[in-house]
Amino acid sequence: MKSSKSINSSAGAGVFAAIVASLCCITPVLAFTSGISGIASTFSWIEPFRPYLIGFTVLVLGFAWYQKLKPKTEKEIECACDDESKPSFWQSRRFLGIVTIFAGLMLAFPSYSHVFYPNIVNENPASTSNPFIKDDGFSTLEINVDGMTCTGCETHLAAELSSVDGVNSAEVSYKDGKAIITYDSARLSGRTINQVVENAGYKVKK
Repeated sequence: MKSSKSINSSAGAGVFAAIVASLCCITPVLAFTSGISGIASTFSWIEPFRPYLIGFTVLVLGFAWYQKLKPKTEKEIECACDDESKPSFWQSRRFLGIVTIFAGLMLAFPSYSHVFYPNIVNENPASTSNPFIKDDGFSTLEINVDGMTCTGCETHLAAELSSVDGVNSAEVSYKDGKAIITYDSARLSGRTINQVVENAGYKVKK
């Protein structure tokens, strides 16, 4: 019984750590789908701790599986004779397997978070020497953005910018911390675009 409690505690700790590790990428999706864009970067501070949380998740789930699969000692076998009832679902390998798969999906969330956004083209922006360029009747504005931590953030911001009337294209890169927006300057201003970025939950770096 104590072993089962230890396994369940490890499984619970593993799931919790996996969810926390991906909060910085889950939050932008929730912000976009709920229309509360301002919360997008709320958990961006977690990003530096993500490798440690992933390691902790793997460690505790590995320990849980070890506890579940290790051979029983003679004492445990003798104790099992006193309780011949079938283990509950919560103490089974199937439950631990479901927990492990769920934790894995949470940890991998950044790699597939883009499926929750509209189909938009978002390529990593090329560096430009001038932040404000005229091209084919459109104006192109390059913005330095703070608060993006994964591909989910860049897809979220690109979707927010692309939804603005007057924006022709938006290319965002979280690795470079940049957003390049091509827009109709007769309908929009650079200040308005900066405000869209701020409202989406990120910060425009001057």
